Amino acid sequence: MALIGRRRHGLRADRATVALGAVASALGVAVAGVELSRVWRRSEAVVAERREEPLLAAAETVAETAAVARRGYGDVSTTENALFNLFASFATTFITVRTVTTLLRDRRRVGPFRDLVVGHRHIHHFVPGIVLSLVAGTVAIATRSEEIEPLLAVPFGIGMGLTLDESALLLELDDVYWSEEGILSVQIALAALAVLSATALAARFLRRGEVLLDPPLAGP
Repeated sequence: MALIGRRRHGLRADRATVALGAVASALGVAVAGVELSRVWRRSEAVVAERREEPLLAAAETVAETAAVARRGYGDVSTTENALFNLFASFATTFITVRTVTTLLRDRRRVGPFRDLVVGHRHIHHFVPGIVLSLVAGTVAIATRSEEIEPLLAVPFGIGMGLTLDESALLLELDDVYWSEEGILSVQIALAALAVLSATALAARFLRRGEVLLDPPLAGP
């Protein structure tokens, strides 16, 4: 009964959590902004040429943006692709899981999602999260192929999101998801998101620095 009572109370974000959220959000926006600004600069020419036809300009801008994104994704290094996939899959999973679990507090099912109970045991989502991360990491080590790393970063990021969302449960060895102690999971996930964002930004800036360096860095 005590556990049920604790679950009915919402999590209260303290100043540290709000600060982490602000930093993670700012860095996440910066990751997207760096790429979107480059796409926007290339798209400005199209918009300028079609000022008298705004609908056509909008359509061409969307097409130009998609083309630039596809080409840019293919041109960057494998490490940058893997970092971006890891960042995107982790952030998407964490936000989605938090949204779904919040909705499930007052419902038995949200679309295809519901609480998984095997026998009398509630299977928490950190279980498939750990499995996904272990499998993706094992395959990455076993294959030693750089080409597959961006693909493996997706299940690894999903596994991270599922696991870190319930990291407080693993630390406390108790179901503290909706209790005051459960806010630690949010803090850990936000800190991880900030680190991933900063790493992705650093990799992008370093690569651009190598290209612009005069004289350029010598290759291997």
